[in-house]
Amino acid sequence: MLNEKDLHGVYVPIITPFDEDGELDAASLYNHAYNLFQDGIDGLVVNGTTGESPTIASDELGIMFATAQAARDAAHVHVPLVVGTGTNDTRSTVRKTEEAGKLGADSALVVVPYYNKPSQQGIIEHFRRVASVGVPVILYEVPHRTGVKLELDTVRTILELDGVIGMKDSTPNTQLVSELTRLGSKPILCGEDTLLFEALQSGAKGVMSASANVETERFVAFYRHFLEGQQEKSKEFFEKLLPLIHLLFQEPNPAPLKWLLEHQRVIESGTLRLPLMPVSEGLRAKLASYL
Repeated sequence: MLNEKDLHGVYVPIITPFDEDGELDAASLYNHAYNLFQDGIDGLVVNGTTGESPTIASDELGIMFATAQAARDAAHVHVPLVVGTGTNDTRSTVRKTEEAGKLGADSALVVVPYYNKPSQQGIIEHFRRVASVGVPVILYEVPHRTGVKLELDTVRTILELDGVIGMKDSTPNTQLVSELTRLGSKPILCGEDTLLFEALQSGAKGVMSASANVETERFVAFYRHFLEGQQEKSKEFFEKLLPLIHLLFQEPNPAPLKWLLEHQRVIESGTLRLPLMPVSEGLRAKLASYL
């Protein structure tokens, strides 16, 4: 299982490929996961929101995890497999985290409960229950999606829980990672793709980047240069990635990613499950020019 000292590097929340009928395409998932492992990533997230987790059934998750394991074995790498298990219902999140543990997950990525806007104490108790399952937990803070923002003391309390090994920070600036670093926090991974370089400068131990589903080698190189103390080189790599990152978030994630991956022939189809829709004609033209 994953521990806090090993929570660093480039983690990719993998998209979930579907065929044209909207059914799980395990062959494309295997192909994409294998390529990601070959490109040198440090961790793979299965069933994250980039993987359209709200639409995934439990039997499909079992297939997805087994497929990722097979791709990892074929690539001959020892890379942690993280499973997204967070919901806005504590009992459901506990159950999903238990299921992830039975599958063999190295960690669970657990988002702050969304929509129902619980109190800060309610959020702490949510994570306390989930952390008690025994699967290492990564706290996921993304206030623009959950509708609630964690206070600094709340984050610190959750990160101090036994079983919570670190955090994915998708807040819109680097204030939180800077403050947590100053206070000696468990490791933080940046999940706000436009801030990856700034977050590393502020003390983040790595990135959990949806954009890294494409041009993965360049994201890995960007991080490796930073790790080796070559900040100017790292910044140069990142600035070249920024136009792509901006394109990928012009419309809801992961539609632009899936369009690119289909046209790069990594996956068979860019199909999404409703309520997500394919990219617009205008964005298709921009993505095509990028290709």
